[in-house]
Amino acid sequence: MRAAGRIVHQVLHTCNEAIVPGKTTTAELDALAYSIIHSHGASPSFLNYRGYPASTCISVNEVVIHGIPGPLVLHDGDIVDIDVGVYLDGYHADAAWTFPVGEIDEASRRLLAVTKESLFQGIAKARPGNRVGDICATIQKYCEAQGYGVVRDLVGHGIGRDLHEEPSVPNFGKAGTGALLKEGMTICIEPMINQGTYKVKTLADGWTMVTADGKRSAHFEHTVHITANGPELLTDGT
Repeated sequence: MRAAGRIVHQVLHTCNEAIVPGKTTTAELDALAYSIIHSHGASPSFLNYRGYPASTCISVNEVVIHGIPGPLVLHDGDIVDIDVGVYLDGYHADAAWTFPVGEIDEASRRLLAVTKESLFQGIAKARPGNRVGDICATIQKYCEAQGYGVVRDLVGHGIGRDLHEEPSVPNFGKAGTGALLKEGMTICIEPMINQGTYKVKTLADGWTMVTADGKRSAHFEHTVHITANGPELLTDGT
């Protein structure tokens, strides 16, 4: 999983570096991700997963998650969430990052900063003896205190031989509840935070989920290994 996680990190870093405002399409980023993954002898976790048609999910502005790559051109001022999973030697790793495209407005910068901070606050709770609810409550409390909506319809998850395993890891909940966290567990923590309402809706393609009010959303995710010495990030490139 560490090896798969290093590939995930490379994909995210390289795709971000490849974005040229006003020129790059989300389909081009998806093709780049596919090329990088296969160059390592790995496979995209998402491609054909439950019928999903691409190697990545690329979600722009008001798209919360599961944006299907296509001819959409990224422009200065956009924010783009790139979500990628890698399958290598029987195991998965999964991460997402929301990147600014060129110069973004202050409201978008704040959204990204708060969502990213909530991820790391949640990760800090991923220790043996804590419960999933400790992660959930930490993320919810921080983001709602900043005036943001915490998405309810989509959650983090366990990960390993399967892309999605138990336990579910919501971004909202009550401390001291949920599955007990044990040494050796691997989970994906992934806050999805909206500028406005927490409510989302699914578009006609059956995949793309957008904010119900059309405001922007950010998404940050790491695959986390729970150890006696604290959480280990498997998708941070180390």
